[in-house]
Order: sequence, then structure tokens, then C-alpha cells
Amino acid sequence: MDSRGIREKFLQYFRDHGHEVVKSSSLVPKDDPTLLFTNAGMVPFKNLFLGLEKRGYTRAASSQKCVRAGGKHNDLDEVGYTNRHHTFFEMLGNFSFGDYFKEEAIEMAWELLTVGYGLPEDKLWVSIYTDDDEAYKIWNEHIGVPHERITRFGEEDNFWSMGDTGPCGPCSEVYIDQGPEVGCGKSTCKVGCDCDRYLELWNLVFTQFNREPDGSLIPLPKPNIDTGMGLERLAAVLQGVYSNYDTDLFSDIIKLIEELAGSRYGQDAKCDISFRVLADHCRAAAFLIADGIMPSNEGRGYVLRRVIRRALRYGQILGIKGTFLHRLTDTVVEVMGPDYPELQQSRRFVDEVVINEEKRFEDTLFHGLSVLKEEIDGLRTKGQSIIPGGLAFRLYDTYGFPPDLVKDIARDEDLTVDLVGFDQAMAEQRAASQRSWKGSGQEEIPEIYRRLDASGVECQFLGYETLMAQAKVISLLQDGKEIDSARAGDQVEIILDRTPFYGEAGGQIGDTGWIAGDSCRVEIEDSLRYPANLIIHKGKLIEGMLSPGDTVKAMVDEKRRNSIAHNHTATHLLQAALRQTLGEHVKQAGSFVGPERMRFDFTHFAQITPERLKELEMLVNLNIQKNLPVTTRIMPRDEAFELDAIALFEERYGDQVRVLTIGDGLSQELCGGTHVKSTGEIGVFFLVSEGAVASGIRRIEGLTGEGAIREIQKEVDNLKAVSGLLKTTPDQLATRVEHFIDIQKQKEREIESLKARLATKQSEDIITTAREVNGVKVISQEVAADNPKDLRDFGDHLRDKLESGIIVLGARDKDKVFLQCRVTPDLLTRFNAGNIIKELSVLVGGRGGGRKDMAEGGGTKVSELKKALSKVYDIILK
Repeated sequence: MDSRGIREKFLQYFRDHGHEVVKSSSLVPKDDPTLLFTNAGMVPFKNLFLGLEKRGYTRAASSQKCVRAGGKHNDLDEVGYTNRHHTFFEMLGNFSFGDYFKEEAIEMAWELLTVGYGLPEDKLWVSIYTDDDEAYKIWNEHIGVPHERITRFGEEDNFWSMGDTGPCGPCSEVYIDQGPEVGCGKSTCKVGCDCDRYLELWNLVFTQFNREPDGSLIPLPKPNIDTGMGLERLAAVLQGVYSNYDTDLFSDIIKLIEELAGSRYGQDAKCDISFRVLADHCRAAAFLIADGIMPSNEGRGYVLRRVIRRALRYGQILGIKGTFLHRLTDTVVEVMGPDYPELQQSRRFVDEVVINEEKRFEDTLFHGLSVLKEEIDGLRTKGQSIIPGGLAFRLYDTYGFPPDLVKDIARDEDLTVDLVGFDQAMAEQRAASQRSWKGSGQEEIPEIYRRLDASGVECQFLGYETLMAQAKVISLLQDGKEIDSARAGDQVEIILDRTPFYGEAGGQIGDTGWIAGDSCRVEIEDSLRYPANLIIHKGKLIEGMLSPGDTVKAMVDEKRRNSIAHNHTATHLLQAALRQTLGEHVKQAGSFVGPERMRFDFTHFAQITPERLKELEMLVNLNIQKNLPVTTRIMPRDEAFELDAIALFEERYGDQVRVLTIGDGLSQELCGGTHVKSTGEIGVFFLVSEGAVASGIRRIEGLTGEGAIREIQKEVDNLKAVSGLLKTTPDQLATRVEHFIDIQKQKEREIESLKARLATKQSEDIITTAREVNGVKVISQEVAADNPKDLRDFGDHLRDKLESGIIVLGARDKDKVFLQCRVTPDLLTRFNAGNIIKELSVLVGGRGGGRKDMAEGGGTKVSELKKALSKVYDIILK
């Protein structure tokens, strides 16, 4: 059975048993700052398990794409060394949210494995939690698994917890005996052994308790089921192979690696590690990029960069030349695209990102060498001989410069590398990687809001239809606590039973306005949505008193709301224009919609040319001028996806979604924000700026309506002012500026020419100061140079003019001294420039070294430079 058939059989089995088959969510968890990536099938259902969300089903099944390559769950360093570790994998799972429990979950798992997939019953073993007699009874008496094939494990192995407190429960795992030929051969080998004989297939978690702060376990009124089974492992078992990498999920990728490397998989154990790393990492890279993650130096992007560069390094070990990884990720799209459309939609973009990262890695060696040379110059100036670990790590982290190469160069320059510091910096970066994403999710929901939501408090949103409504105060909050009343001057948070105020969500800022009662008036400064059913009105009580139960009138600031609507609809028009001009790889990576301006972040790898920006701006304005209708429809989520409505991958959507359409399908997006009725209301769109905010993420900022007109007027005024200063007209301004730039370049060339002539003249003068010492011509002079490079250039002039001899030059810059020594080839058997510069550098309070023919050094004792240069003659006499 091929992997697609295995996946479909799993989903169809649970569909037939009343489960909602849920599409895989993004690898970027929505509203979960505790996770770097979606790393298990239950992640998209976490709020259901916690009781924070309700959906139209109580049992579900999915094939969820997962990544374990960073954070707490990190298999990155294991990949390649085993037959079953992966950074990217698919988790098959079935879930119950207060519906069925232990017995039915076990029954279905057993039936699917033995009847559905045809696995032999006598090869299946089971583990349970040591105290879970209920599970033992179901497996032994109801299913018929013999006592000797049921193993009990302790809390560390067979008890699952979401955290130190909260939902938890025992789990039961199903193993398959693959036979002694793949085992460790030990007489003690049994279920739980680290060898491959007893392979864990399916983990069934019975979430039946809530762990209190004191450690006590309280039974949940409605226990849940959470199961997970790796598709790759199941495919290996059903396809009769012992390695996940021998399944059809990897076969096409492995074949291409063989073609690229010119060698066969399975012929050499050491090479096979590289094959497995490449086969795994190309899948992770393709899926991460397709979900909008870009290589960078922090957070998720840092993990992606590590995955890509680790793959490139192992490709080099296999002897693969040139750029190649994009060919592997393209094969991933071919193999898995039919089941994951986001791969096909992002195919070109994935190629561009991977190729760019490959080339960037090649370029790093060149750039890294340049940076390292400059740093060594600086170390010598300071009199230091150890390259700090932090510097070595920065070269590795920023440029991908291998630390082994840093050590080789350091040895040639008579320096050492602080490897302990390097390891420490690496550890700090790993910690920073976790910190950088930890706060990047939605703000943690305050406990008071959680409590109110759990108690059933809801606020009906009326803001699509009206900006004014009569409402009742349900709750009044201050400093995270409910209060009985508020007086004039108090800062309060108000929850109403119904409201026209839009709570900040989806990148759109919250509404402001007023809430007024018979004897009170509150100025609303912000509106927030926590969680989906609560809208919090934050403001200041201007006059009177306010209490829960009061009837009030809620009034949104209409002008501000209209400005926000203009900007929000403009972002949809902009995204449509971007996809039309740049390609469908463009995806929203973030946005901000306020009354003054809009900001739109999107995936694209190259800077947009000025001509293309003008085209984008024109497209948006043309669609504004067409006065296209803007309509909304509420429809089932799956129906919206079938219409190809654009959705944010990191967003978690309910069963019913709101689809906003502009014109006749010009733009279709899932969106809960507020918008204009027709595009003509926007008036005009002005593109303010475009630039990079991260690797592969661009940002466009824009204005609409009155704000756009004011900005255009300001730019016209500035253009006229500059034209006046340069005594030209606006249409001739560019030509005038180019003229002045040409004049400046000409003057700069003249200055460089004069400097070169001056250096030549100085060299001729210095040559005349050469003294013969011990039969050798020696030049020891202080010259004017601002840095080691200038001193080096000066030394080149002198070396070209001096046929035989020793040149020592010194220069000072404020509190620094630079030294350089040259020895001509005919004297290398007698003199060593490195030894000479070491001795001189000590005199100026520093260190130095280098090759026999050329060495550099320096120090901080500026007043000792003259003495050091005089010492040269004594050194030669020795």
C-alpha cells in the first residue's frame, strides 16, 4: 500500500466512524506562544482540549504536518543517524472532545491496525501506564491481547501532561515486533528497548485528569482522547521495509540524490547518513517555506536556515557540486503537492528562497574571510592574540563561516580561538531562538478573561451593520478584577452584551468612541478581542458612575472607523495587485490597519523595482476608480477553501468563515475586519515605501483618502523647494542632480590621483633614509596612515622600489599604534618579519605576528612608537 493510500484509509476509517476530517493546519501555530512549530497532531485542537473553544464537532481526525527541529522537541541533530528520526513528518491522529473515551479509542485503533491495514495480531504489543488497570482490562479482556504482550511503564513513559498543571492522563502505545533480525540481540530486549525490534506505532492518550498546583489529580467531567501515529513509520511497516527512508515517501528524493552525488544509497554507512539528512531536510525546508517561514538569524527562520545549511554541508560531504538543494525541494513538491496544495502554489517561491540561500552560503566564505581579516587587524592593534569565541560564532552565525576554517586561519596568523566562548555563544543563540518566538504569538490571555469566557459570557458584535447600539453592561473590570462600580476618573474595562465596537484582530486596530448612560460617559480608548467571544472596551470614565447591569449606548467614532475601513480594503486590493504582478507565491506575512495608514508584509525574495512599484500603485488606484462592489458571505470553511479564498496559514478558522469578495473575484479573502461597501469610497491610494523587514519578507506602507492627498501635496511641495535650490524645474531635477553627481565623482578621482602621487613622492623620500645595517638595507620610519590597510598600501609602494632589504613602518591614530614589517625574499633565510614585529609590538604595549615575509602588529602606547622604530636597527644587528 502506498503512502497516499495509507493516509486516505486512516482518514476514511474515522470519517466512517463519525469523525470530522480536519485539514492539516500550518506549521506555524496560531495563538500559541509556547510552541516554535506545530509538533504534534493535537496542536490545532489545543483550545478545544482546554475548553477555550467550541466547534461543530466532538470527534475529529487529521493527517497533520509537523516539524520537530527547535525548542523543547528537537530531533534535528538525530536526523541521519537513525532510520526513523525526522525534522518533518506527518502525524495521523484521531481525537475526541468529551465524546468517546478509552474503550472506543482502543477498539478503533485495534480494528484499523489489524483489519484495515492487515497487521498480524500476534506481532502487536501494547504498553500502558502502570496504574491504568482500566486500560489493561480493555486490552486483555475485551480486545484479547495476552497478558505477556502488555507492558506497564511509569509516569515518565506513559503519562502525558500539557504542563505542570492542567489536563493530563495516562497513555497506551501499540508496538509491532519487527523480528530479532533488527534487534539488539540482548536477552533483555523487550518493548521499550532502544533498538528497532519493537517499533512504537501508535500512541493513545487518555486525558482524564486535571493536575492541580498541589499535584493532585482531579477527574475531568468530560475526558478527551488524543492519539498520534507517524505516517512514515506506518508506511515502513506496511511496505515491508525497516527504514522510513526506504518507503515511497522518500524513494524519488533518494533517487535524485544518487544522481546528484554519483553514488548509491545503501552502499556505505557513512554516506547513508548524508543521504538521510538531505532526504529529510529538503522536505522540512519546502514545507516551512510554503507556510511562510523565511531563513533568518532568529526564531523559526533561524531553525530553517540551520536545516538548509545542514543539508548543504552534507551535500558537500557527498561531493555534490554547485546549487542542488532546490532540485530536491522541487521533487518534494512533485511527490507531496497533490496532498498539500500550498506546496504547489508556492513552488516557484520555494525554489527562489532555496536557491538564494544556497548562493548566500557560497558567498559567505568570501565575505567571511574579508571580515575575519579586519577583525585580526583590530585584535593586533589592541595587543590581543586570541580570537574571541563570540567573534568566531558571529562569523558562523552571520556568514555561515565554518569554525574549523577560523581555527586554520588563526594558526597561520599565530593566533588562537576561544572555543569555549564559541560554544557558549552557540548556547546563547539557541536560547535566543526560543525567546524570540516565545513572545511572538498573540499576547497571553489574562486569567480574568479566560474565566469570564469559560463561564459563558459573550458579546454580540453588531459593528458590520451599525456604529451605534443600546447595550447592557455585563461586567466591569479594573486591574484584572471584576468590580461593582466605577467613578469619574477611573480607568476601566467594560464588557457589554452587544456592541458595534470592533475588537483588535487580524491586523486591524480596535475601535474608539464613547459609551454613555443616563448619568455617565466613558471615553473608549481601545477595543480588544479576548478570546473569540469577548470584546473588551478600555477607557476612562469622564463623568458619573457605571455599574454592571446598567443600560448604555455604545457609539463608535465614525470618521475613524471609515478611515480604517478605507485602509483595510486597500490592503486586499494591494495583495491582489501583488499576486497579479509578482506571482501567486505572494502571501500575507503580517499587517497593520489603522486610521492614518496601512502596512502590509508579504513573502517575496527580491526588492521590487521602482517601475513595478508604480505599476502596483496604478493597479490599486484603477480598481478604486472602477468602484467595485465589496461583499461578504458567511459559508462553511471547506466551501471557502474550494473557492480558493485566500487564508492566513497561521490563522485558525472555525467551521463557518466570513469571505470578503471585491468585484467579480478580483480578491477573495477570509476576513473578519471592517470594509467599505465599494472601492470608490477609498478615494486614492498612495504607496509610501517598500522595503525588507526580514529575509524573504517585504513590507509596503501606504495611505488612502485624505491622508494620501496630504502626503502627495507634501511631496510636490518638497520637489518644488529642491528644484528652486538647484535652480531648475521639477521635470529637470533628476538631470540636474546627475550633473552634480558627475562633478563630485570627478573631484573624488582627482583627490585619489593626488593622494597616489603624494604616496609615490613620500616613498621616494623614505627610500633615501635607508641605512645599511649588518650588510642589509633597513628602512624604519613613521608615516601618515589612518589604519592598517593604508599602512599596507604604503608598504607595497616601498617594497616595489626596494630591491633588497627590510622595511618597518609605523603609524599612529589617536590612542592606537600600527606596525608593519616587510622582508624581501633574498633575506628570508636570515630574517623573520613575524619575529621582528612581535618584539616591536611588545614595546608599544601590544602583540603582533605573521609570515616570514610580512607581519603586522600594534599597541596602545603611542608615546613609545619612536623608540620602537629606533629599536629595529638593534634587532637587525643581532
